Order: sequence, then C-alpha cells, then structure tokens
Amino acid sequence: MGVSVDEFLHVLEELPEYKVSDGGSWQALKVRGRGFGYLWEETRTVGLKNTVDEQLALVAERPDVFEIQFTAGRFGWVVVHLDKIDRDELFELVAEAWCLTAPRDMVAAFEEKLQL
Repeated sequence: MGVSVDEFLHVLEELPEYKVSDGGSWQALKVRGRGFGYLWEETRTVGLKNTVDEQLALVAERPDVFEIQFTAGRFGWVVVHLDKIDRDELFELVAEAWCLTAPRDMVAAFEEKLQL
C-alpha cells in the first residue's frame, strides 16, 4: 500500500482540464482556476476538498491516513498521507474533490465517461 508522488501526479492525468501551479513548498491543483487540492511533495501529503461530513467521517475512521486541514463553508478539506492509501481510494478522493469544483457540464461528462 502507498502511493508515490509520481503515482499521485499520474492519478491527476485522469482528470479533464486540471492544472498544477507552483506555490513554493506546495503545488496547487485547479480546474478552470478553482482549487480542489494541494500537494506537499516534501511530506508526501495532499490536501483535498471534500464535504464537511465526508471530512469528519474519513478522519474518524482512519486518523492515521487522514487529518483535518480546514473547513470553509460547506467544504471540509482533508490531508491525505500518500504512503498510507492505495491508488484506487486516492483516485476516488481526487475525483470527488475535482467534481466538487469543476463546472457541472464538465462533471457530467466526466462521470458519464467513467460510468459513475
């Protein structure tokens, strides 16, 4: 189990129109200029947008893998430790973060493509 930073970057390639921008010690993940995540290569962690309910459930279920990053309105951002998660689960979380951020028409096309 565990995902490398390079593997995480390959997961991103499955998302339409994602962009990675350098923030110094971190990289911002965006779709059409709106953020859905952050990558800290040095600590091998990512921060991902989620709902507050999902954030709390993930942290309560596996606090060794997930931790609360911050809450903003109806969104609860969660930190994910890459070395403690498998690729499939990580893809689900990244896709969910992207779907919470991308325009509805893009989300519909993405979900149709994946048959979600």
